[in-house]
Amino acid sequence: MTTTENNSAAPLAVEIGALTGGPADLSQYAGRAVLVVNVASKCGLTPQYEGLERLHERYAERGFTVLGVPCNQFLGQEPGSAEEIAEFCSATYGVTFPMTEKVEVNGDGRHPLYERLVGFADAEGHSGDIRWNFEKFLVGRDGAVVARFSPQTEPESAEVVAAVEKALG
Repeated sequence: MTTTENNSAAPLAVEIGALTGGPADLSQYAGRAVLVVNVASKCGLTPQYEGLERLHERYAERGFTVLGVPCNQFLGQEPGSAEEIAEFCSATYGVTFPMTEKVEVNGDGRHPLYERLVGFADAEGHSGDIRWNFEKFLVGRDGAVVARFSPQTEPESAEVVAAVEKALG
């Protein structure tokens, strides 16, 4: 493990539950590139699940994982239970990438994972609060955030693919 991975400010060095119960054990992603995405099932951007799954499948063998983080803070667009979210994602979009428990990404109840992500600025200079569902953070193999993408940026866009390729080396 590198010094960066031991750093307590590393985004994936936090405890969070898995969508299906129990701990998500983010330490299993040490040495992998991870795209962390706050997701929702009833959003205009929900079809991005398709691109996220394709990206996950395309690069998984090279050491890449998409991590879905359900959040209900944006107009109540993720109201379901863990079971309902899992069923929707699997049945509707064939999602196989890991999902965490539903958390808050903004405000006083912001999960520590997002406390460690939101300080990183995207290409337009936006840092701080999550703007909407499907905001994306790319965490490099060393555990540091290397890119942030707006909710409207498609998972398979040229800029996301280029960042993933670079993170994978």
